[in-house]
Amino acid sequence: MSEIDMSEIDLAAFTAAHAAGAVVVDVREPEEYVRGHVPGARLIPLGRLPQQVSELPLAERIYLICAAGNRSKAAVSLLTRAGFDAVSVVGGTSAWQRAGRATVTGSQPGSI
Repeated sequence: MSEIDMSEIDLAAFTAAHAAGAVVVDVREPEEYVRGHVPGARLIPLGRLPQQVSELPLAERIYLICAAGNRSKAAVSLLTRAGFDAVSVVGGTSAWQRAGRATVTGSQPGSI
């Protein structure tokens, strides 16, 4: 098993945080989000994140998710430089779905 760095969180820990009401931001593109996303996840595509960073709660940990983990790692880098406590979900939405977790389809974003 590979080491997970401090900017990443495994699926089990994310599942627990999600169940407790974590702030989840999906940084995929809208067409990916519509096909299936973690319930309650807010869509902010990676390319728009710098313009929308002020909409995120600075006092809460932000859980970033994408398809497999690459874009969410880039988002973590951006947000940590801006002073946020942010982590990337290892394996992304793909891992969430493979684990049998429910997803929501459609464009209705979660709220923060």
